[in-house]
Amino acid sequence: MRIVFMGTPDFAVNVLQGLIDNYREDIVGVVSQPDKLVGRHQVLTPTPIKALAEKYNIPVIQPEKIRKDYQGVLDLKPDIIITCAYGQIIPKEILDAPKLGCINVHGSLLPKLRGGAPIHKAIIDDYKVTGITIMYMDVGMDTGDMISKVEVPILESDNLESLHDKLSVAGTKLLLETLPSILDGTNPREKQNEEEVTFAYNIKREEEHIDFTKTSRQVFNLIRGLCPIPSANVILDGNEMKVYSSMISDKSYSGKCGEIVDVTKQGIVVKTGDGAIIITEVKPFGKKRMDASSYVNGIGSKNLIGKVFV
Repeated sequence: MRIVFMGTPDFAVNVLQGLIDNYREDIVGVVSQPDKLVGRHQVLTPTPIKALAEKYNIPVIQPEKIRKDYQGVLDLKPDIIITCAYGQIIPKEILDAPKLGCINVHGSLLPKLRGGAPIHKAIIDDYKVTGITIMYMDVGMDTGDMISKVEVPILESDNLESLHDKLSVAGTKLLLETLPSILDGTNPREKQNEEEVTFAYNIKREEEHIDFTKTSRQVFNLIRGLCPIPSANVILDGNEMKVYSSMISDKSYSGKCGEIVDVTKQGIVVKTGDGAIIITEVKPFGKKRMDASSYVNGIGSKNLIGKVFV
């Protein structure tokens, strides 16, 4: 069996590691996004998947645009291609190449949350349950037939990071449970119900900004759905402040949306469309990430109350 794996970020690392642990001799190549310049000093850095593949001396291909530069993948003569968060649209020439098809580990319960940001959107849109779907890939965006699913509950304490980690583990387990039936041709195959489709497009920069005219619940979900990266943000005194965590206040306040109406031991209380939210962790412009109480101690509560986040 000739297996090719396609993936890029940390989310895919557990999946590739699981395949290596169980099918190392069958993995003939890995495809990942090109290396990127990272950090203040712009150091050229391999993707997490490339770094893992090289650890096991697995050949790595990194096409700039796979829609045009796909011959290297075809030359690997894969019997099956397994993808997980690769990050580019895979052309039909690759999808049609392996006799067992292209299989994707998708971070939602399809047909819900098709697209590139299913984990973010599951939290932002207040889903109580999400999960993993193992599916066949086709030319549409996450439109292929489903093979298997597993549910993962979303807790109030979850943010993007914690749910990401839980789904990565769940996806690895489900793939390893499902793969034998795919390889021997006995797996089930279910078409998606188009009437149940929702979308999770990649997060745009403007979506990261907190709109305090929304409900406290919506603000709370946005903050945890973007934590730690890219993170929600506000503007105070002309400077951007990143916001990493919050809690919904059980008190009522007067004031206009976005106004800092109180400062407590828990954090900075901000008026929302239906109540108030307590911001508990921030990263002020030019400073490190910190508890909101530490920020308040440094700047003084009198200098904050009455100001408005815009």
